[in-house]
Amino acid sequence: MSKLLEICAASLPSAVAAQAGGAHRIELCQNLEQGGITPSYGLIRQVLAEVSLPVFVLIRPRPGGFVYSAAELAIMRADIALCHDLGCAGVVLGALDAAGHVALPECQSLIEQAGPLGVTFHRAFDACADQSQALEDIIGLGCQRVLTSGGQPSAEAGQAQLAALVAQAAGRIQIMPGAGITAGNVQTLAARTGAQEFHASAKRELPPDPAAGLFAAPEWQTDAALVAELVASLAS
Repeated sequence: MSKLLEICAASLPSAVAAQAGGAHRIELCQNLEQGGITPSYGLIRQVLAEVSLPVFVLIRPRPGGFVYSAAELAIMRADIALCHDLGCAGVVLGALDAAGHVALPECQSLIEQAGPLGVTFHRAFDACADQSQALEDIIGLGCQRVLTSGGQPSAEAGQAQLAALVAQAAGRIQIMPGAGITAGNVQTLAARTGAQEFHASAKRELPPDPAAGLFAAPEWQTDAALVAELVASLAS
């Protein structure tokens, strides 16, 4: 099986750069600086119009933890329905209970809303109290993959746990390492974990916009050259 690169894109230029660099799939979000939230309707529609890669949309109504209220879950279901109507390939979701376990009824309701869309369980997994049990729960829910750093700040730091999760999954679900993935470490991570799919943002900081004045803020975008380096490293 050839290895696959998913790029986390938080803007239209980033999604276009991901495709230009040879990525295989896009996770689309906004506000990546706080871990990402659900992108706007307009951004989803425009990315689908300009990019031919499969687009998985992050379903996360706010930054912070992953215990959601009934109102937040209703928002998430509405966003999933929108993704279905727009023709997205999949959604990226996750919900936990107060004890740090996968919130099974809540996740089931979101997955039922997704219908035929692909489903990735996101890094809420890294906040789970028992990752081994969480993985079995997620497999039971019918998700196709789990995005995880092995419970550590980076995939490189979590590589031993990532290898254990790949072994436990035994082909029933894809374990997709993410967090700090670069062309310089992806080959080693692939060899040491046995993972087949990898997640990165491959971004560079843009020069400040002088016209922004008082509202200047750091801006990061995916760089096609960095994506191409990652793709080449995975293929070699």
